[in-house]
This record gives sequence, structure tokens and C-alpha cells, in this order.
Amino acid sequence: MALPKETPSPKSADTVSKDVANILNTIKRKSAADSAETPEKQPKLDATKPKPKKKVLKIPRGKPKSNRPWKEVKQKFSNIKKSIYRSPKDKKDEFRNDMKHIKELSRSIKENRKQENEVKRQRREENAKKKLENERRSEIVQVIKNPAKLKRMKKKALRKIEKRDLANIKVV
Repeated sequence: MALPKETPSPKSADTVSKDVANILNTIKRKSAADSAETPEKQPKLDATKPKPKKKVLKIPRGKPKSNRPWKEVKQKFSNIKKSIYRSPKDKKDEFRNDMKHIKELSRSIKENRKQENEVKRQRREENAKKKLENERRSEIVQVIKNPAKLKRMKKKALRKIEKRDLANIKVV
């Protein structure tokens, strides 16, 4: 019994181009497999070769919430590479000695400033005392013997009245 021959159905240009692409891919695969079978081109298996790293897919960034597109995505602290360089012990000791020396200098400068400020403060206090004594000595004092005068005085006049110790003052 003979099978009827298939009549080709009319195909569109898209399906024909896909078919041609598939055929070309199969030919390429076969030629690559043939060339891989030759012993010269086969890669040597080496235990020292590092394993290939997994590729991390970079997710495209959308528009940032802050509307600042120039800001970069921050890395996690664990992903940041730390430097392994360590300075030698001699340099460390030298650096420490320099820092101690600098700190001592700064302490001495601060102490000097404090002492100067203290001296200035004492001088100001002494000057204020001298000024007050001089003012008191130069005051014109009038003793009020009649207390009834105080009752008749107005408020403004009463504000100007001050009490003094008569032992230190010359009374006119």
C-alpha cells in the first residue's frame, strides 16, 4: 500500500525564515560537535582551575523615590572589599609616639590658655573691687536724721537712696 504524497501547504514568509534559521542552527551544532571530538581541540581538565563564578543578573533600576537619578545604589557593607594592607610595627610605633607628642603639646597649650584666662579673670575682679571702693570714697553722703522725711519722699527719690556703713565714709 502506497502512502499518498504530502502536498506542501502554502507557508508564509515568516515561517519559511524560521525553518531556514532552525536548519542553519542544527548544521552549526553538528559541526561544533564534530570539531569537539578531535583530541587536539578538546580542553584539558585541570583541577587547579577555579570554578566559574555565577553571573549576577543586574536588575535595571527604576525611577528612585527621591527623584534623584544621579544617586547610586549603596552596597552592603559585607560586599565592600576591605584593604588587607597593614603597616609595619616600626611605623605604627613611630605614629603612636608622634600622636603622644602632639597630644602633650595640645594639653600644654590648653593649660597655658587656662592659666592666662584665670589671671585675666582675677585682674578683672581686682579692678572691679578697686573701682567700687573708689566710687564709694568719692561719694557725697548726706545723713537723714529725720525719718519723717522718708515718708514724705516720692518713690523716685526713695529709689535713689542707698544705705551705707558710716564707719568707712567721711560724712559732710
